Amino acid sequence: MIVKPGDFADPQILDLLRQHLQGMQETSPPGHSFALDLSGLQRPDVTFLSVWEGDTLLAMGAIKQLAPDHGELKSMRTRTDSLRRGAATAILNALLDLARTRGYRRVSLETGSGAPFEAALTLYRKHGFRDGEAFADYVRSDFNQFLHLDLT
Repeated sequence: MIVKPGDFADPQILDLLRQHLQGMQETSPPGHSFALDLSGLQRPDVTFLSVWEGDTLLAMGAIKQLAPDHGELKSMRTRTDSLRRGAATAILNALLDLARTRGYRRVSLETGSGAPFEAALTLYRKHGFRDGEAFADYVRSDFNQFLHLDLT
């Protein structure tokens, strides 16, 4: 597996991003999905990475700078046919390494709640993320939750 910056002209990346946004819309009521679309991922405060095996995209994810010492994980997604192969761990580790390199003291994420999110939540908690308070401009609801990882 190779982790590298994502190329937004690549059809595999665009397809996985479409799947990600569609999945978030299907599992979150209107107004409760905060996944970044293509324009959101192309902002200067967002770094987008992808995981590949040969010419096949396995996973993607991004980190957004919230403050000089605080980052937010965004748009983590693994292709369905690549689940349980280590791709999600690879992208998460790469994003956390990037956060440490940048000197972030904390990494946070907002995600949905319920069964569709259990695999992702298990991965985050395995890496030390803990449930916590809302952050940035998010508001807690029945449809989301917040996790944080202290890097200090």
